[in-house]
Amino acid sequence: MLSLLKRAPWLLLCLAIGSPTLAYQLPGQPTKRADAATAAAMADPLGRDTPGGTLYGFLQAAQGGNYSTAAQYLQMSPARRQTQGEDVATKLKVVIDRSFSGDLRRISNQPDGTPQEGMPLDKQRVGSLTAGDVDANLILVRVSEGNGRIWLISSETLARLPELYDQVAVHRVETHLPHALVSNAFLGLPLWQWLAILIAIPIAAALGWLAVQVLRLPWYLWARYRKHEVAAAWSSFVRPLWLVLSVLAHGVLVSYLRIPVLQRHHYQQVAGVVAVIGFNWLLWRILREALRSVRQRAVLSGRMGTGSLMILGERVLKVAIVVLALFIILGTLGFNLTTPLAGLGIGGIAVAFAAQKTLENLFGGVSLLGDEVIRVGDICRFGDRTGTVEDISLRSTRIRTPERTELYIPNGTLATMNVENLSRRDKILFTSQLGLRYETSSDQLRYVLAEVRRLLYEHPKVETDGARIRLIGFDSSAITLEIFCYVLTRDGNEFLAIREDLLLRIMEMVAASGTGFGLPPNTFKMTGDSGLDKEKTAKAVQEVQKWRDANCLPFPDHAPAEISEFSNSLPYPPPGSALGNKTGDS
Repeated sequence: MLSLLKRAPWLLLCLAIGSPTLAYQLPGQPTKRADAATAAAMADPLGRDTPGGTLYGFLQAAQGGNYSTAAQYLQMSPARRQTQGEDVATKLKVVIDRSFSGDLRRISNQPDGTPQEGMPLDKQRVGSLTAGDVDANLILVRVSEGNGRIWLISSETLARLPELYDQVAVHRVETHLPHALVSNAFLGLPLWQWLAILIAIPIAAALGWLAVQVLRLPWYLWARYRKHEVAAAWSSFVRPLWLVLSVLAHGVLVSYLRIPVLQRHHYQQVAGVVAVIGFNWLLWRILREALRSVRQRAVLSGRMGTGSLMILGERVLKVAIVVLALFIILGTLGFNLTTPLAGLGIGGIAVAFAAQKTLENLFGGVSLLGDEVIRVGDICRFGDRTGTVEDISLRSTRIRTPERTELYIPNGTLATMNVENLSRRDKILFTSQLGLRYETSSDQLRYVLAEVRRLLYEHPKVETDGARIRLIGFDSSAITLEIFCYVLTRDGNEFLAIREDLLLRIMEMVAASGTGFGLPPNTFKMTGDSGLDKEKTAKAVQEVQKWRDANCLPFPDHAPAEISEFSNSLPYPPPGSALGNKTGDS
C-alpha cells in the first residue's frame, strides 16, 4: 500500500498525458461506433462536407487537370455543369491562382462552417478575388444533395467569373515567355515560376544584407552616444537578423509571381517556418546579450547571487523560446494545437504535484539568489546552527559548521527560516557582567565604574556612542556590573583579540581598586583568602575623594567635553605588543 502511494503521482502523470488519446480508444462504446458508421456512410465522397474540404478539393482536382471532377464543386444546374462545367472550372482555377487573397488556414473545417458577420449561416466568405478594377468575394454556399448537405462554390461568385477572367488574361505574364517554361510544370508549378523563385533567393539575400548594413549605422551611433562597447553584441545579431529580413524580402518578391493558391499556401508555410526560426534565433541572441550584460554588472558590483540567477534565467529562457518556436511552427503548418496544449496543461499540473518538493526547493534557490540574503563565504546562524556558506545550488545550500562537518539545508526550508547573517555586521556587540566582592566599598565601586567607563571611551576599537558600564544589582555572591559596547570590527578573530584586551585591562583596574571578583560563599575558608588589599583600597578611596572635592565625579557619566578629550586616546595594540612593535617599525 505504501509503495502504491509513493507511485501515485507518477501514475497520475501518465494518466494525464495519455488521457487525450485514451478518450478516443476506449472499448465498449457501441453507440459512438454506430454514430461514426452512420456519419461515414453519409460523408460526401468528394469531401464537400466542410468549406475547407470543398475549396481544397476543387483546387486539387483542377491542379491535376481533372476539370470534370472540379466542376462538381460548382453551384450549377446539372445541364449547365454537363455542357460548361469544365470550361468554368478551368477559368475559375486561373482566376483563383492569379487574384485570390486570403488565408487557407482560416477556412473552417466544421460541417456547419463558422458564423461570419454579415453572412447567413449557409454561406461562408473564404477570401476575395481582385483582378484589375474588378473585386469579388469567393463565397461558398451550403446546399442539400441526396441525403446530406454539401458546400459548393456559389453561383454568386461564378457570375463575376467572366469579367475577372478577362482582367486576369490581360495581365498574364505567360504570353511573353517561352512555351517550354509555361507548358511544363513540376509539383503543379510552371517551370518559369520555379526559376523565378530560385532567382529571387540571392536577390532577397542581397536585399537582407543591405538592410542589415543600413541598420548597423543607427546602432553604432547610439552606442557611441551611450559610450558602450557593442561590436561583439551586434555581430551576434547579424546572422539571425539577416535571415529574417531575407525571408521577408523573398516573400515580397514571390508575391509578384502570382503562383497558384495551393503552392502559395505551401510556400507561405515553408517561409513561415524559416521566419519563425530566424525570429526566435534573433530573440534568443538579444535576450542572451541583455542577460550577459546584467550578469557582468552584478558580478562587478559583488552581487554573485544575481549573477548565478542570470545563468539560470538564461537556461530557462532558452528552453521557453525553443518550446514557443515549436508550437508556432506547428501552428504555421496547420496542426490543431488544442489537444497538445490541453495535454500539456494537464501534464504540467501532474508534474507540479509529483515534483512539489523539488519545485519548492527550486523557487527557494531562486529566492535566495535573487534577494541575496546570503552569499558564498558568509558566516550565518541558521536556527541553532552556525556555519560558513560554501555553496548555493538550485536545490540546497551547503554549510561548513565549526565542527568541520557539512550541513545541507534544502532551499525550500531555508527560504522560510530565520537566517542571521553574521558577516553583514558593521560592528560586533561586546557585553559582559562583572561580579565584585561584597566587601567592596562604595568608593571602590565608583573607582572601578569610572575607570572602566573611561577605558571604553579611550579604546580606539570601541564605539564611544552607547558604550557603558552600570551597576545593575546584587547577586547572592557578588555585586554585579554590566558592560555594554560595540567593537569596531567585522572580523570575528579581531573581535576576540579586542575583547581579550578589554577584559585584561578591566582585570587590572579591579585589582588596582583593591577589591576582587566575587567568589562563591565560604570560598575563603578553603583557599585561605586574606580579603581586600588595604593599601590599594586606600588609594582608590583617595582618588574618588579627589574627584568629589574637584566636583568632577564621573557619575552618572563623564562630562561631554572630557569624553571628547580622551576619546580614542588609548594605544592599541597595547605597548610592548609584538604586533604593535612590528606595526611601529613598518
